[in-house]
Amino acid sequence: MTDTRAFLIVMDSVGCGGAPDAADFGDEGANTLGHIAAECAAGRAEIGRTGPLRLPNLMQLGLGHAMTLADPAAALPQFDALAPGAAGLPLRLAGRWGAATEVSRGKDTPSGHWELAGVPVPWDWSYFPDTIPAFPDDLVAEVCRLANTDGILGNCHASGVPIINAHCEEHLRTGWPICYTSADSVFQIAAHEEMFGLDRLLKLCADLAPYLHARKVGRVIARPFTGTCDSFKRSPNRRDYAIAPPSPTLLDWVQDAGRATHAVGKIGDIFSHRGIGTLHKGKSDSDLFEHLLALQTSAEPGSLTFANFVEFDSLYGHPRDVAGYARALEWFDARAGAFLAAMRPGDLAIFTADHGNDPTWRGTEHTRERVPVLCAGVGAGEIGLCAFTDVAASVARHLSVTNQGPGASFL
Repeated sequence: MTDTRAFLIVMDSVGCGGAPDAADFGDEGANTLGHIAAECAAGRAEIGRTGPLRLPNLMQLGLGHAMTLADPAAALPQFDALAPGAAGLPLRLAGRWGAATEVSRGKDTPSGHWELAGVPVPWDWSYFPDTIPAFPDDLVAEVCRLANTDGILGNCHASGVPIINAHCEEHLRTGWPICYTSADSVFQIAAHEEMFGLDRLLKLCADLAPYLHARKVGRVIARPFTGTCDSFKRSPNRRDYAIAPPSPTLLDWVQDAGRATHAVGKIGDIFSHRGIGTLHKGKSDSDLFEHLLALQTSAEPGSLTFANFVEFDSLYGHPRDVAGYARALEWFDARAGAFLAAMRPGDLAIFTADHGNDPTWRGTEHTRERVPVLCAGVGAGEIGLCAFTDVAASVARHLSVTNQGPGASFL
């Protein structure tokens, strides 16, 4: 058994602009990291933090260089804002850096993660129209049948907090589930944990998922909440019921080679729990990072740890909270410093993202962007522009397992 280990760490929605097909998605000019840095430098992200965005550990791995590579015109003016305590780029890089471009026709969580794991999406996702109602009558009837209700609430495109605000009282009065969608291929159901019942909500979503997966709708998401209508809170008991990947992914390649696999966060849901040996869940990104640090001690030789940190996206990207996103980035960078300091010889860590979610952009949806690829444990240098699938190929090479996808290793 090889002594090498791999840690693939996805900073959910931390894009860096420059996707060549961004205009096809209405996202030309979107740049999550670049625009957050610009807002920080201009003093417009001062809630709970202050001054330029400071990410010394990720910068040392080559984040600034990756941003320039991905989107030169947007990234160059922001280097001072990103530098660790001084103007300009860090002089002593400790990582290998690049920027990855997605080919799947989506800017969603499954598309990004599957492609990072070596499997581009071979089909077009199904989406719901931005109309009221948004859902066809047969789908509404199926939800009512499974939920044993006379109707649903919402039935439109919406963001989670506003749609609960709008329908909370009627939901508590009638017991009807709150159903909504977004620009992603997704069907979301919000319901009160106590009144509607958490187990009932999870069963509803699990039973509905095959019906929608057959129509190439990517995910059914359970969105439980607690409290009263004037002070409700979204619960950490969210569950994603995702369509299964169309072919074996990096997780399967590693597991089929007899190696251990660990999933941190919502990786299990994203991959329909395929190729996953041990699942490590938590109520917050802080909990998840503790799992990641613990795995540095306990993860087996030859193992893959695949982690997702979702709060950049869910708590700050969709609500368009620039200061909150900046705080989360700076918190993550500090924790990444602890992780990097504890790496062992033979470890590979790749920090990357699955898509963008520019909090300065119009609307409340994901943005089509390239993503940074920052590698620790394999020396310093430029990777250049690469494909999402090259990440899987590189992890496979590091672990000496067979690459079954279209990517090429950059190691």
